Amino acid sequence: MRITARTDYAIRAMAELAGAPDRPLKAEDIAGRQDIPVRFLFVVLGDLRQARLVASVRGPEGGYTLARPPAEITLADVIRAMDGPLVSVRDLKLTGLEYQGAAAPLPDVWRAVRTSLRQVLEGTTLEDLAAGTLPELVQERASAYTDDIRTYP
Repeated sequence: MRITARTDYAIRAMAELAGAPDRPLKAEDIAGRQDIPVRFLFVVLGDLRQARLVASVRGPEGGYTLARPPAEITLADVIRAMDGPLVSVRDLKLTGLEYQGAAAPLPDVWRAVRTSLRQVLEGTTLEDLAAGTLPELVQERASAYTDDIRTYP
């Protein structure tokens, strides 16, 4: 899975909105806090609005707010809104995917990858980010992380 800049910016912007549930935030303020190019952020916020994850508020005190409570929006929701499915193999459904010969077990690997991603991304909400309290599963997997793939458990 590759996290695009667009998705990274979207999640960071949504985390800022989750941290300010009582008032709209201006795109310029979000951009400044997260070091996101403001022009790009306007495009991202427009896509999030179209996906009904954020709402825009007009007027001098306007800006952007979450369209739902932060506990109801997962990281998976944001990623899907920005980039589509979490895991896909050549845009095919993973159920019924079959390979021959030595690659025959590979569809099970792809399904396991998708399941692992879903556990982490659907189990982590914007409320978790804003509160700084990640789910136990995320904390466990993050503490096991290493850049050396040969030693990853």
